[in-house]
Amino acid sequence: MYQIDLDKLFPAIEMSAMRAQGAGGQNVNKVSSAIHLRFNIQQSLLPAYVKSALLNSRDKRITADGILVIKAQSHRTQEKNKQDALERLDAILTEAAFIQKARRPTKPTRNSQKRRVESKKKSGQQKVLRRKIDY
Repeated sequence: MYQIDLDKLFPAIEMSAMRAQGAGGQNVNKVSSAIHLRFNIQQSLLPAYVKSALLNSRDKRITADGILVIKAQSHRTQEKNKQDALERLDAILTEAAFIQKARRPTKPTRNSQKRRVESKKKSGQQKVLRRKIDY
């Protein structure tokens, strides 16, 4: 699995502060605490398979130009929102870098086949015993 190093990705990351949406009183109206993180997938130094996994994903946060947009506004301070945005970016990239292990088809063992047939016979016998008795 590929290990994501956020320090190498900083040339492709662009952050801008903006006012947060929603209720919150004077703090929300005065302070630009929300962070808009824009990550250019094509300009990043990620491996090709991670880039293609990101671009082929159906994530609505990825624009047609290949830019991943994350908006963090859950905290009161800009620093915490920056940290939150970077953590969310890391989670998205880690998920895209995960390679599913190929499944090797296996045959059921002879004993498991035998147990399966025996349980089916037992179940069938129970159903036979539930029937009406014919004299």
